[in-house]
Amino acid sequence: MRAQAVLLRAAALLLLVAFVARPQLFAFAFEPLTANNASAIYDQGSLLALTLSHLRTVFLATLASSVLAVTLGVFVTRPFGQEFLPLSRSLVNIGQTFPPVAVLAIAVPLVGFGEKPTFIALFLYGLLPIFENTLTGLADVEPQTLEAAKGMGMNARQRLIQVELPLALPVILAGIRLSVIISLGTATIGSTVAAKGLGEVIIAGLQSNNVAFILQGGLVVALLAVLIHGGLAAVERAVARRLGRPAGAATSQPS
Repeated sequence: MRAQAVLLRAAALLLLVAFVARPQLFAFAFEPLTANNASAIYDQGSLLALTLSHLRTVFLATLASSVLAVTLGVFVTRPFGQEFLPLSRSLVNIGQTFPPVAVLAIAVPLVGFGEKPTFIALFLYGLLPIFENTLTGLADVEPQTLEAAKGMGMNARQRLIQVELPLALPVILAGIRLSVIISLGTATIGSTVAAKGLGEVIIAGLQSNNVAFILQGGLVVALLAVLIHGGLAAVERAVARRLGRPAGAATSQPS
């Protein structure tokens, strides 16, 4: 079964690369969805360039979310930071309390149109799952393990870097995976504020009533989500096996 899954993912990756690189080869599949001699393939820009721009925004936003959420998660699990846990949880929840569209509306007057407001929306939206999984991963480290590390002469910083974070890593990676998948879909709204991405294809289809464009944008995003989800899940399993721990389960709601 695992070999079949690998083959299916490889086939999906080849299909995705072929489509974004040479979309005209697939025109025959989308022609039945067009009307009035409309173009069957999105022709207002390069699908490859839009896909790369989409991934770039998601990657940068997830990287920024990961750095802040993990740092904050570590801080509030230390004795000197525990009193800030309720406040920190409330702050990271704000990102998912406000709809991304509302964040864009607030951000555009401050930073202008383009990638920046989209980055801000994705950054805020991605904090919660990474923060919560960081808390869960650190809380799951057994006290006996920490006592053994302490008995070996490790100070608090060494225990954090050499013991706690490595053991919590599978669960933290699960939170990052969830954040990436959320951002991949949410990033499509960035095109409403002139950010380059696959949302541009979908919006063009809506404006021209061209179902083929809408389907193309949606399919590329869906394939990216499936492939990235599978890839990150494989990384989690590999890390968990190396540590002798179960793979982390993503947590999206505060405990």
